[in-house]
Amino acid sequence: MEWTGALYADKPTVEVPIWIAAPPERVWELVSDIELMPRMSDELHSVEWLDGATEPALGARWVGSSKHEAFGEWSTTSTVVEYEPVRVFAWAVEDPDNPSAIWRFSLEPQDDGTLLREWMQMGPARSGLSFAIDRMPEKEQKIVFVRMREFETNIGITLEAIKKMAEDPGKARA
Repeated sequence: MEWTGALYADKPTVEVPIWIAAPPERVWELVSDIELMPRMSDELHSVEWLDGATEPALGARWVGSSKHEAFGEWSTTSTVVEYEPVRVFAWAVEDPDNPSAIWRFSLEPQDDGTLLREWMQMGPARSGLSFAIDRMPEKEQKIVFVRMREFETNIGITLEAIKKMAEDPGKARA
């Protein structure tokens, strides 16, 4: 990620693509299983479906608990805002109408495999990062940039884990 000078209010985004030698249906099984996500993340530690949901559907909600060295521990509620099986799975963090972040997986068949993209948008609503910006407003651009690079790195790690599991189904539940 290159320096953009973005402010939080700019709703900065990052997207990372990866090609996976597996059909979209196999990749979909993994990206739509939120209970796998904590295994692929240093930050997200647990997820729990809410309101009796047990799988993704438009409007389904879950709570995720996270931990970060600089921000401490926190929990957020996410709501599925886009759901097109084998194509798109997206969720908004906290208020779906004014989220603190939006996350999206998109899949497309490509070259006998799947092109998987993970995208995220920071803001527009306040998040934990907002408190750091409040304390050091003169460093807002750097704070946003560092966090976006962190997201980019972590997304890459998640996508590599999904690739490994999709290409070797024996590893998915190991």
